[in-house]
Amino acid sequence: MKCFHFSTGDRRANDEDGVLSRSSTRVSWARSLSVASTSFDTTRRSEFDSDSNSRDLSDTVGFSELLSQRRANDLRVFKFAELKSATKGFNRSLVIGEGGFGCVYRGVVKSAAVADPGSDGDRYLDVAIKQLSRNGFQGHKEWINEVNFLGIVNHPNLVKLVGYCAEDDERGIQRLLVYELMSNKSLEDHLLGRVHSPLSWMTRLQIALGAARGLAYLHEEMDFQLIFRDFKTSNVLLDEDFNPKLSDFGLARQGPTAGLSHVSTVVVGTIGYAAPEYVHTGRLTSKSDVWSFGVVVYELITGRRAVERNLPRNEQKLLEWVKPFISDSKKFHLLMDPRLEGDFSIKSAQKLSSLANKCLTKNPKSRPKMSQVVEMLEKIIKDTSPEPELESQPEPEPDLEPESQPEPECVKEEGDMKKQVSGNYIKRVFDFKELVTLRNRSIGRLDWRHWTAGSVKHNSV
Repeated sequence: MKCFHFSTGDRRANDEDGVLSRSSTRVSWARSLSVASTSFDTTRRSEFDSDSNSRDLSDTVGFSELLSQRRANDLRVFKFAELKSATKGFNRSLVIGEGGFGCVYRGVVKSAAVADPGSDGDRYLDVAIKQLSRNGFQGHKEWINEVNFLGIVNHPNLVKLVGYCAEDDERGIQRLLVYELMSNKSLEDHLLGRVHSPLSWMTRLQIALGAARGLAYLHEEMDFQLIFRDFKTSNVLLDEDFNPKLSDFGLARQGPTAGLSHVSTVVVGTIGYAAPEYVHTGRLTSKSDVWSFGVVVYELITGRRAVERNLPRNEQKLLEWVKPFISDSKKFHLLMDPRLEGDFSIKSAQKLSSLANKCLTKNPKSRPKMSQVVEMLEKIIKDTSPEPELESQPEPEPDLEPESQPEPECVKEEGDMKKQVSGNYIKRVFDFKELVTLRNRSIGRLDWRHWTAGSVKHNSV
C-alpha cells in the first residue's frame, strides 16, 4: 500500500513540513550533497528547507548540528557504477520491493571489513539497494532524512543503513540507499500469503514485541524524540531469524520540543494506519505511532489488511469489521487468521486484542506509551509460552509410577479367578453329595413322575 498525502484544508506557512512543492525543491544538487555529507554547512541546510519554521529531521540549525556531530563514520559512500554492477544493471528480475519513491533491488557488494589474513579474496555482503526515481524531486527530502537519521542510530529493531550513493550522470541525478538485506521480506508479505509458510502464533507475538521495542527506542530512548509517522506491515522487515526491523524513515519527524504538546504538520502517511486526530487536525504526537501499532496488531491477529478494497463494503475497513467479534467472546475465534489453522492460544489472542484496543483509544492521551506496550507484550508472551511445556509433561509420567505397579492388577485378577474356580468346585461337590443322599433314601418314597429330566440325568451318573 503506497503512501498518500492527506489534505486538511488550507496549508499555513508554519504548518508545512517534509512534503515539498516542485518550486520549493528546485535547489542545486551541490546543496543537497552538503546536507548528506558528514561535514555539511548548516547555513545551506536552512536554505534548503522549504520553510524555516517547519520541523522535520533537518529543520533547525541546532538539530542539524546534533546530527552532524553524531553521524556514524562507517557509512559508506558508494559509486554509482558499483551499485549498477551489484544489481546487474538494475535488472527487473532482482526487484524485491517497490514504493512511491522508487524500486528496491537485491544486490551483492564487497564488504568494507578487512578480510582475514588467511582468507582468499574479498568478502561480499548481500544488500538491498533502493534507487529513488529520477522523475522530479519526489523522495529527495525523504532520501536525506534516511541518510541523516539511520547514519546515527543503532538498535536491533531498526534496519541498518550500510551506505548511500549521490552522483550525477549523463541522465541526471542518482540517489540510492544501501541497506542490510532482510532475507524474510516484510511482515506484509507473510500476512498476505505471499510467503508459503504462515507465521506461527508465537512468532507473531515476538514480531509485535520487537516492533514495539523499535518504536519505544524512537520515542523515549534517544537524545531527541522521533515520530515514525508511517508504521505499517510493509515497513516491518524480517531477518533470517524473523526478528523485526523498522524500515523506511523517509517520513519520520522530530517530535515536539520541551513545552510543546504536538507538532503541526501536513498530514502524510498511509490510509488505514494514520491516527484520526492527526488526519483531522494535522497535530502529530508519538501517540499517532501508537494508534498505527494497534492497527498492525489486529493485522497480526486476523491476517487481513488495514484496508482491503476487494472485500465486501462492510469488511473493507479492518477496525470496523472486528468490532462485533471483540464484543462477543463466543464469536472472538472468528477473528483469527485462518492460516493459523487453530494453532493458537485463544486467551493470548484476547489479551493481545485488549492491548490493541488500548492503543486505538480515540483520546490520544489515554493511549499507552510504547514502553508500556512493550511491558504488556512481554507479559502476554510470558503467560503464553508455558503452554507447550505443559503439553509435553505427560512424557515423564511412567517415572511417577513403579514399573511393577501393573502386577497387583494381574494378581488381583488371578485371585478372583481362583476364588471363582474354587466356588464352582465346592458347588459341584455339594451337588454330588446331594445326589448320593437321594440315592440312599428309599426309592419307594420318590414319585418318579415328578422327577425332572436334569435330575434323572444326574441320578443316572
